[in-house]
Amino acid sequence: MLELAILGFLYDASLHGYELRKRIAALTGHVKPVAESTLYPAIKRLEKAGWLQRETQPGAVAAPRHVLTLTAGGRAELRGRLAEPADLDLSDENRWFTVLAFLRHLGDAGQEAAVLRRRLAFLEQPASFFYDGEHPLRAEELDDPYRRGVLTIARATTRAELSWLRATLDDLGDAAVQ
Repeated sequence: MLELAILGFLYDASLHGYELRKRIAALTGHVKPVAESTLYPAIKRLEKAGWLQRETQPGAVAAPRHVLTLTAGGRAELRGRLAEPADLDLSDENRWFTVLAFLRHLGDAGQEAAVLRRRLAFLEQPASFFYDGEHPLRAEELDDPYRRGVLTIARATTRAELSWLRATLDDLGDAAVQ
């Protein structure tokens, strides 16, 4: 997801590493902090693949800084990753939010709708965090108030997302027709 976030933010604008790191941290928050020891090797991999280019610019006050720009190949790579996200990217909430943050870069209502329909299909499957054998437990079936809280919050979040997905798919359907 780090590479997707790098490609996505650079699709929006050229950035230097520090600003890129701040934006990624704002997106992923406390869930997955971005260390320099993780970010810069990822940048080098993307640069080696030809998806980024680095330009040295004089610093306003300090030393020169490296500004990263997405190449045409990087734009194509981002769109490819967004058009065909892995199942884990659709089922893991944090990974899904990263996909969703940049989905508009597909620029095709039909492709965007296809990704949203995959997420919708995932959310419509019966699931729980807690099971009795093969039976997924509902919040009302739990004696533990904290586990009940987990399920209550998750159910409310899922309902809100299902509502948003359906409304957005309706909008995208209208846009694709026009």
